[in-house]
Amino acid sequence: MTPLSRRSFLRSAGIGAAVAGLASADLMTLHANPQGLPIGSQTWPHRALIKAGRFAELAATLAGLGVGAVEMCSPIDYEDFAPLRDGTQVKKILADHGLTCVSGHFGMKELRTRQAESIAWAHDVGITQMITATLSGPEHPTMDDVKRAADEYNKIAAAAAKAGIQQGLHNEDFECSSVDGRRTYDLLFELLDPALVKFQFQMSTISLGFVAADYFTKYPGRFFSMHVQDVDLKATAAKGDASRPVQVPVGKGSIDWVKTFQAAKVGGVKNYFVEQNMDLTKESVAFLKTLQV
Repeated sequence: MTPLSRRSFLRSAGIGAAVAGLASADLMTLHANPQGLPIGSQTWPHRALIKAGRFAELAATLAGLGVGAVEMCSPIDYEDFAPLRDGTQVKKILADHGLTCVSGHFGMKELRTRQAESIAWAHDVGITQMITATLSGPEHPTMDDVKRAADEYNKIAAAAAKAGIQQGLHNEDFECSSVDGRRTYDLLFELLDPALVKFQFQMSTISLGFVAADYFTKYPGRFFSMHVQDVDLKATAAKGDASRPVQVPVGKGSIDWVKTFQAAKVGGVKNYFVEQNMDLTKESVAFLKTLQV
């Protein structure tokens, strides 16, 4: 059965006292969310529904779980999101289910060649944070490779800023490499313009030694977002592939979430998105509803 949106549920629930009680409960739940921010969900793990033309169903399901915000992926460079090329319709569907969207992922290919089109779609949806998952540099970069990638992204971010968009960078693949004994990710904090580029932390990279709380405190104010997953480090080590960590529901893995969200305030995090399959998302959202920081 497709879960009802919160708005639809309240309409069908009936009269005064019941509605007032539900509204009060919702406010209490919202207060318990970390930092009082809406619980978010990245739509990438649910792309099969989007590809099948069932975006409204996905929105209803996420809203029914207690998700308040989603992060989209661009239909220009993400094939499974192609049905969502009408950004105004995307915004309407989300609004119909009480969801907001200020953040989205955009591929480097489209930012290099079709940035104006990407920005236009972002404006239609209401997105003000445009993030790329990786700068797509070589697997074993030189310092010159990192500098070239940073220079290119600073220029892309400058163009976005003129359109009222804050550009962001995720940490995967290229960002997790090393140059002369230093992490490429750390080099990018030095090379990317703090005013033009903010960072989004991928929590699952803890399996590669990237600890969110450490980065949030080391680089205060440089972040605006994070992708929330939990990881079982012992199970990952037993598997023998740190690049493919064993994910578990948030709160049941190796990450200290109170420490993470406390540090996130220092880092400047303004939103966060659970990025897990639907079964894990359900348990993770339930945990986040109760987490007080």
